[in-house]
Amino acid sequence: MRRGEDNLEHEHYTDSGGKSGGQKEKLAYTVLAASLAYQFGLQWGETRSRSFRFVVIDEAFGRGSDESAAYGLELFRQLNLQLLIVTPLQKIRVIEPFVASVGFVHNDEGQRSKVRNLTLEEYRAEREAHSA
Repeated sequence: MRRGEDNLEHEHYTDSGGKSGGQKEKLAYTVLAASLAYQFGLQWGETRSRSFRFVVIDEAFGRGSDESAAYGLELFRQLNLQLLIVTPLQKIRVIEPFVASVGFVHNDEGQRSKVRNLTLEEYRAEREAHSA
């Protein structure tokens, strides 16, 4: 659809019917970002605010496409949200450009979980060491 005032193309949704899986994911991230912006009174690109900007996303991006995950993360970055993302390890490469550190949880024997907090640089160095 094109807007009359500037003739620029934009998406228009009345519902998610007829959309591809990726389009539905992007719509869900857009709705989530818009609801957070409304709830906390956030403005695009605003860096100083007294509003709370910490969001926890559990089971993030596990089933979705990498492109949709990056789209959602970019929306959250534009809102200057601080994210705690819980996601499967296979999605870490999508999240890497958007995070500064990684909390790696593992359970070797099935009885006690261990958490390691690593900077992104430390995580990358260990990943390289293990793949060599």
